[in-house]
Amino acid sequence: MEALLQIPEYQQGEPFMFTSALFWVFFGVVLLGHALIYRHRLLRTGFLFLVSLFFYFKAGGYFFFLLVISTVVDYFIGLGLEHFTKHWKRKVLLILSLSVNLGMLGYFKYAWFIADVWGDIFNQSVEMKDWLAIFSNAVFGSNFSVDDIILPVGISFFTFQTISYSMDVYRRQLAPVHNIVDFGFYVSFFPQLVAGPIVRAREFVPQLYRPFVLTEKQAWHASFLIISGLLKKIVFSDYIAVNLVDRVFESPFLYSGFEILSGIYGYTLQIYCDFSGYTDVAIGLALLLGFRLPLNFNSPYKAFSITEFWHRWHISLSSWLRDYLYIPLGGNRKGNLRTHLNLLITMTLGGLWHGASWRFVLWGVWHGLGLVADKMMKPLTSRLPQWIAGWTGFIITFHFVVAGWILFRANDLERAGVMTKRIFTAFNSGMILPAIQSNIMSYTLIITGFILHWLPASLKEKFRGWFITIHWSAKVALIAIAVVFMLQFRTAEVVPFIYFRF
Repeated sequence: MEALLQIPEYQQGEPFMFTSALFWVFFGVVLLGHALIYRHRLLRTGFLFLVSLFFYFKAGGYFFFLLVISTVVDYFIGLGLEHFTKHWKRKVLLILSLSVNLGMLGYFKYAWFIADVWGDIFNQSVEMKDWLAIFSNAVFGSNFSVDDIILPVGISFFTFQTISYSMDVYRRQLAPVHNIVDFGFYVSFFPQLVAGPIVRAREFVPQLYRPFVLTEKQAWHASFLIISGLLKKIVFSDYIAVNLVDRVFESPFLYSGFEILSGIYGYTLQIYCDFSGYTDVAIGLALLLGFRLPLNFNSPYKAFSITEFWHRWHISLSSWLRDYLYIPLGGNRKGNLRTHLNLLITMTLGGLWHGASWRFVLWGVWHGLGLVADKMMKPLTSRLPQWIAGWTGFIITFHFVVAGWILFRANDLERAGVMTKRIFTAFNSGMILPAIQSNIMSYTLIITGFILHWLPASLKEKFRGWFITIHWSAKVALIAIAVVFMLQFRTAEVVPFIYFRF
C-alpha cells in the first residue's frame, strides 16, 4: 500500500529506475491497463503515451516540460516539412528543429563547460543560472537551486530521436506523423526514454499501426532479457562498482598499480553490464507491450578492430553519428585525408555528447584516432595470416578500449594521469595476492563476467532457446533463483545507471 501511495509523487534524489521496487509496481499497473485496452489502437497509444509522460515526470521532475516542448515543436515541424515544397522554407524548418533541440541540449548540458572555456581563454567570468529553475520557483513555488544547471535525465537521447525524425522527414525518407499522440508516444516511450537505445521514427512509428501480438515464446523471451539485464546490472555492475571501481577511481594514489589496473578492467566490465543491462531490460519491457526495439550491443569486447567495436557498442548512437554527422560531412567520398578528418570530427563530437568535459572530448579523439589507424593499417593487416591478424587485432582493440575508459571514468584529468603513471611505477607484485584475497568476490565477478561475454554467440543462443522451450514451472523456478541471487548481491546504496547522466 505504501508503494502505491508513493507512485504519483516525484521524489528528488530517489531514481525511478528498473532496479527499484516502485518501478515494478508501476509496470504491473501498466501491464494491467494495457491488457484491458490493447485491442483499441487509439486507446492503447494514448494510454501508453500518458504513462510514458508520467514515467518521465517520476524520473526527471519539472524537466518533464522539456520533453513536451521538444515533442510539440518537432511534431509541427514535421507537418510543415510535408506541407512546404520550396527548398528554402523546408531548410528553415529543419534549422528551427536543430536550433530548438540542440539549443536545449547545449544550454542544460554544455553551458557551464562553455562558460569555463570562455573564462579560461578571455579571462572573463560568466555568471550562469538555471532559468528553468528560476521559472519553476516563481510559478510553482518550488525550491530548486538556481546557481547550478541540472542536466535533465535522458535529454541526450530524446533530442537525438526528434532530430533524426526531422532529418528523415526533410530528406523525404519518412512521412510525417499526423497524430500528435502517436508522435508524442514515439518520443516518450518509457522503456528506452532515459538511456536508449536511440530509436528512429521509421523503425518505431509503423509498429503503432500494427495489431498487438505477443506469443508465449515472445513473452518468455522478454522475461529472459529482463532477468539477464537485471543480473548484469545488480550482480556484476553494481557490486564491482561499489566494492572496487569507485574506490580506485576516487583515490588512485592510495592503490598499487595492480589494483588500479584491476579497477580499470573492472570498469570495462561494469559499464558494459550497466548499459547493455539497461538495454536488455528496455527491449524486454517493450516486447511485452508489443514493440520491437533495435539491438544496441553485440558483444563489443569480441571486436577485432576499433571499427568493429563501434559496430557492436552503443549501435544506435554510432549509427546515428554515421548517418546524421559523418556522411553529411562527406564520409569517405572525398579522399583519405578528408575521410580521416571526418572520422576525427565525428568521434570528437560523439565524445562530447557523453558529457561536458575535456575528458570526454579526449576520449572521443582517442577513438577517432583509433578509427583512423584502422583505415591506415588495413592494407598491412590484410596481408597477414587470418589467425594472426585476428588475435593481434582482438588483443590490441580490447586494450585500446580499456585504456580509453580511464579518460571516460576518471573524475578529472589529473586523476587519469595519476592512474596511468602508477600502473607503470607502482606495480608491486607482492601486492597482487593480498589485493585479490581482500576482495575475492569482485575479482571472481570480473573474471566470470568476461568469460561469459566471450562465450560463442551460438552457445548463448542455445541457452536462450533452451530457456524459452523448457516447461513453464522450470522457467519460473529459474527466475525465482535469479531474483534471490540478485537480492543477495544488491548493494545498500542505490547505483543509478551510468548513462542516466548523459
